[in-house]
Amino acid sequence: MKKFDKERVLLAVAGPVIALVAAVVLTSFVLLASGKSPIEPYTLMFEQAGFADVQVLIINQAGVYYLAALAVAVGFRMNLFNIGVDGQYRLAAMMTAVVGAHVSLPAALQIPFLMLIAVLTGAFWAGIAGVLKVTRGVSEVVATIMLNAIATSLIGYLTLTEVWGKPLGNNQTTGVMKESGWFPGFDMGDAGEIYGFTLIAVLAGVLYWLVLNRTRFGFDLRATGASETAAAASGVDAKRMVLTAMLISGGVAGLAGLPILLGDAHTYSLSFPTGLGFTGITIALLGRNNPVGIAFAALLVAFLDKASPALDYATPVAYDKEIAVIMQGLIVIAVVVSYEAVRVWGLRRQQRRVGAELAAAAAAANDNSKKEVAAR
Repeated sequence: MKKFDKERVLLAVAGPVIALVAAVVLTSFVLLASGKSPIEPYTLMFEQAGFADVQVLIINQAGVYYLAALAVAVGFRMNLFNIGVDGQYRLAAMMTAVVGAHVSLPAALQIPFLMLIAVLTGAFWAGIAGVLKVTRGVSEVVATIMLNAIATSLIGYLTLTEVWGKPLGNNQTTGVMKESGWFPGFDMGDAGEIYGFTLIAVLAGVLYWLVLNRTRFGFDLRATGASETAAAASGVDAKRMVLTAMLISGGVAGLAGLPILLGDAHTYSLSFPTGLGFTGITIALLGRNNPVGIAFAALLVAFLDKASPALDYATPVAYDKEIAVIMQGLIVIAVVVSYEAVRVWGLRRQQRRVGAELAAAAAAANDNSKKEVAAR
């Protein structure tokens, strides 16, 4: 049993390690092809990670990425590809900002109320794709991509001045939220402030693990993702599980924008970050849908994001900060390839182990037969 557990751990770790090594090697080739040092950019970025203000930025960004990746991971565990996290979290953030600007409750009620608005909005938007899938067989990939575009247009309309928008210079906002809805953070002095909502992200990861691994619902969800036919044979309603998974995924996605909204911006504007959903896919893949793995992957991607701007100001040779973007893209490619390679390798090891056990059993049976014959 211990040997089997060791092999499982080895297979779980091998994929991300191979992906990271491959991404670094390929990025180094890109640097060499451009006539620049393949080592100095990494040195510069690691130096940036030593500054307290950059560390705060990395932690804050990692919390945002972690929630987006959890939303994607919920879908992955059900064999669903929720590409609509980006639209779900932006629409949820916009609606939360609007409610937060017009409703004033005590902080003990205002913050949970705003979180509920975000969860319900994200779940509703993802639920549209879920309903289309279970009732009409529409691929969730196609549906969520289209819903992303619709969410962008809907946000543009709802933030018009004649609707809920309030112009601020050249930007269009939803107005500043009531202070009772501001989520308190952790003051780190000159380094800045760590979003208090980062703790909610950590709790979400713990809840994700508990639900998936310690509840009947989590077992049914994983079983349905592995095989809808087998799950149905055991009495699980596959369509209900698909819809439920999409609702949960959208609800978690709705929380992804709240660290920034409640902890820093306090309003939704046209400059609100976009693309978090697609980054969440990268992180969920790299973390293998495991809450701990996703945490490390979120920190890695956040590090690449926040440390790479220093490359523009390097002397005597400046490096393009897009090197970090190239590395992120290569990580995605390497993850897919390495996981498949590790899967095939693990399958072959399992086949050899089973073959060896069968051969040993056959040899033992043959010896027993010979002993019985000799005894007679």
